[in-house]
Amino acid sequence: MARTAPKKDVVVVGLGWTGAILSMELAQEGLEVLALERGEDRDTVPGFEYPNVIDELKYGVRYGFMQRPSQSTVTVRHAPGENALPYRILGSFLPGNGVGGAGMHWNGHTWRPQPEEMRLRSYTIERFGRNVIPDGMQLADYPLSYEELEPFLARFEGVAGISGQAGNINGKLIPGGNPFEGPRSGNYPMPAMPHTYDADLFTQATKAMGYHPFPLPGSIASQSYVNEYGMQMGPCNFCGFCERFGCYNYSKGSPQTCILDALKRKSNFSYKTHSEVLRVELAPDGKTATGVTYFDHAAGEEVFQPADLVLLCAYQLHNVHLLLLSGIGKPYNPTTGEGATGRGYAYQMTGGTTLFFKDKEFNPFIGTGSNSMVIDDFGVNQIDFAKEGFVGGSYITAGTYNGQPIRSMPLPAGTPSWGGEWKKSIGEWYGHAMSIGSHGSCMSYQDNYLDLDPTYKDQFGRPLMRMTFNWKANDIRMTQFMRGKIEEIAKTMNPDIMQSGYKADGAMYDVRPYQTTHNVGGAVMGEDPNSSVVNRYLQAHDVHNLFVMGAGAFPQNLQYNPTGLVGGLAYWAAHALRNDYLRNPRILA
Repeated sequence: MARTAPKKDVVVVGLGWTGAILSMELAQEGLEVLALERGEDRDTVPGFEYPNVIDELKYGVRYGFMQRPSQSTVTVRHAPGENALPYRILGSFLPGNGVGGAGMHWNGHTWRPQPEEMRLRSYTIERFGRNVIPDGMQLADYPLSYEELEPFLARFEGVAGISGQAGNINGKLIPGGNPFEGPRSGNYPMPAMPHTYDADLFTQATKAMGYHPFPLPGSIASQSYVNEYGMQMGPCNFCGFCERFGCYNYSKGSPQTCILDALKRKSNFSYKTHSEVLRVELAPDGKTATGVTYFDHAAGEEVFQPADLVLLCAYQLHNVHLLLLSGIGKPYNPTTGEGATGRGYAYQMTGGTTLFFKDKEFNPFIGTGSNSMVIDDFGVNQIDFAKEGFVGGSYITAGTYNGQPIRSMPLPAGTPSWGGEWKKSIGEWYGHAMSIGSHGSCMSYQDNYLDLDPTYKDQFGRPLMRMTFNWKANDIRMTQFMRGKIEEIAKTMNPDIMQSGYKADGAMYDVRPYQTTHNVGGAVMGEDPNSSVVNRYLQAHDVHNLFVMGAGAFPQNLQYNPTGLVGGLAYWAAHALRNDYLRNPRILA
C-alpha cells in the first residue's frame, strides 16, 4: 500500500529543461510546486568542478551522466511482427540521468523550426501535391503556427543564453545570418561565437559555390550574460568538453546554469531526487488526474503524491511510457490506424564526410559544443520535393564540436583499431582531419511507433516500452541527396583523403553507434484526439489537468536539433496555464 504524501498544487515529473521552466512559471504564480526526479541531484558546484568533470573516460566513454539500461530501457525491433529485444548497452541515443536531464550534457545547438516545418503537410500539398507523400507516411501540421510561437521561442533563447547571428529580423534579411530562417522579432541575446579553422575553410568553400554560410546558434556564451531570472553565464573558453559533460565554466546553457539556482530560492518550490514516477493516477471517471505514484528509492517505498495539476516533463521516451502505463489516451494500433498514444515516433537522419589534409593543422583540442559554420541552402523550404523524390531537408555544417582526445581521433578507413599501425596512423593524422556533416529531418510512418512490450518488464513489474522503428526510403533518399552536395563541397577543398558515412538503400536501424538523442513523437500534438494525444497547449485531450512537455509532441522530426522548439513550446504551454487554465481549469479550446 502506497504512503500518501501531503497534497501539492502541482507535481512535475522530471527536472530538466521543461521541468525547470514549468516549475519556475507556476511557482511565480504562488502555487506549491513539487518536482520529482528519478536520478540524483546535480549542480555546477560541486558536481561539475574542474578538473573532475572533464574525465573523458568516465563521462564521455562510459556515460557517467546517462541513464543505465539496467534501470530504465526500451525494447527495439524493426517492424511489427518481429520480437523486440532490450536496448542493453547505450549507443544510438543517450537519455540523461538526474537533475538537469539531457539539458545538462547536451552540445547546446539551439534552432527554431522553419515556418514551413510547422505546417509541413499543408506546405507539401500546396507546393507539390498529395502524390509526393509516400504511402504510410504520417505527415502532419502542428496545431499552432510559427508566428504564434515566435515570442516564446525568443523567450527561451533569452533564458538559455543563445549566441548567434540573426538572418531575418521582422522580414528584413541581415547579412551574415541564415537567410532561410523564419522572421525573428530580434537578434540573439549574444553575438555569435568565434569559430575554428575547419569552419573557416568550409565558409570559404561554400561562399565560393554561391551558398550562404552562417554561425550555428548555440547555448554557449560568447560574452558575460545575465538572463531574466538573474542567472549569470561566463564567456566560453573553448575547452572542448560540452557534449556528455556538465560545464564547469558556467558557459553552456543548462537548467542548472539558467534556471535552477533561482528556482531553488523560492519557498513554494521543492524537489525530490531518487523518486521514480510509476504512473499517473486518475479519478474514477478517468477525466482528471489525482496525482502520481512514485517509488522513493531512498526510503524503499511507494508514495502517492496527490496534486491538482500534473506535468509530465521527463524525457520524451519516459513521458510516452508513463502515458501508456497510466492508460491515458488510446494506444496506437498500426494495423487499423486507431489510437494516438505511441503514434508518430521518429528519430533523426544524419551523415557526414571526413576530410584528411597532410598540410593543414586543425588543433582538435580547441572547440565548443556549438562551434560550427552552417549552410541551410538545402533545408526544407529550399528543396523541390517533387523533383528530388523526398519530403524533408537538412542543414550542412562543419566545425570542431569537442576537444576530447579519445572521441576526436578520426583515422582513414582501413586503419587497424589497435597496435603499432594504429599508433603510427594517429601520429600521422591527428589534427589533420575535419568533417562536414548533414543533420536532417526524419518523417513519421504508420509502422514506426511506441507501445508496451508483451514480454519484458522492469524492476517494478511494469511492461517495458517497445520501440518499432526502421529507416524508410524517403529519408534514405534525403541523406543520399545531402551526400552528393557535401561531397561536391569537400572536393573543392582538395583533401588528400575523403571518406563518407551515410545511410544507403537497405540500411537497417542499428542501436549500437551513437546517432543523436533526438527521439520524438508518441505524444503528438494536434486538434484531433483520434490522431493526437495533446492539444495545441500540450494539454492531454482526455485529462484536462495533465500537460505533457517535450519532443513527444512533434508529429515528425525537424531537420534541426529539437531543444529550441521544446523550450519554446514549454513557455507557450506555461503562458496558457498562467493566463487561462488556472483561472478556469478545463480543456482549453
